[in-house]
Amino acid sequence: MINVLFAAHPDRWASYETPLKQAIANAGVEANLATDIPPADVDYIVYAPNSPLQDFTPYTRAKAVLNLWAGVEKIVGNETLKIPLTRMVDPGLSQGMCEWVTGHTLRHHLGMDAHINCAPGVWKNVPPPLAWDRKVTVLGLGELGTACAQMLALAGFDVTGWSRSPKNLDGIRCLSGEEGLTKALTGAEIVVLLLPDTPATENTLNAETLALLARGACIINPGRGPLIDDDALLAALDTGQVGHATLDVFRVEPLPEAHPYWHHPRVTVTPHVAAETRPKYSALTIAENIRRGEAGAPFLHLVDRSAGY
Repeated sequence: MINVLFAAHPDRWASYETPLKQAIANAGVEANLATDIPPADVDYIVYAPNSPLQDFTPYTRAKAVLNLWAGVEKIVGNETLKIPLTRMVDPGLSQGMCEWVTGHTLRHHLGMDAHINCAPGVWKNVPPPLAWDRKVTVLGLGELGTACAQMLALAGFDVTGWSRSPKNLDGIRCLSGEEGLTKALTGAEIVVLLLPDTPATENTLNAETLALLARGACIINPGRGPLIDDDALLAALDTGQVGHATLDVFRVEPLPEAHPYWHHPRVTVTPHVAAETRPKYSALTIAENIRRGEAGAPFLHLVDRSAGY
């Protein structure tokens, strides 16, 4: 029997205990899953970066740290972590993100706010353009970005995807590199950010890149807060270069009440709900990686420490 330490935040144990035990058993692995296993006896660590566990040095037998979050920027630089680190990729996470991104893209594409908030008696019979004629750019073509780009293309949008390294996706114009970023943003009417948080991606949207967008463009950020230069975005909102920003992630969370985003009439704040890791589905990913570790097979969704994701 192997020992699996649940070392995510303690308040998550109640929701994960049963799904994880069931998933590991269904994967054909006999395991002791607990929150209080002596470090020297631990074979796998189920983890989240907000865990009290920050020093991995005593876990001399452990084979891998299995992260429950898609984001790893708060753990990837931990110098005490010498064993493989995996990030969370699961169908529930992708589905949730696709629903949130598609919903807010359609909201801005259709101009729904104008009808929801219109005064009585205001009758403006102006139909929106078709999705075929709406230019949407998705920045980041990892698991979540690819899923969202494909969903938006399926809905009929004219989708461009950008990534740091070249990708090829059916039905989507794929660009990469610095020159590709300029092309991807030039004339874009809706921009969705799903890049990881790394030094190379910080302030991807700044005064210079925001100026490339179609005037009145909408920004949708369910990725990471530091992807946007906040001051530059607020300035672009004030001038009308950006028509609206829907933001789910921020440099500081919860977003402080005094932050200008809360009070700007063309900003929608959502409280980091775009894609939640759901125990029912994420447990399957964790169990599969434990099965692979015991079988000597490669782990799924390994983090590239040099790239930061």
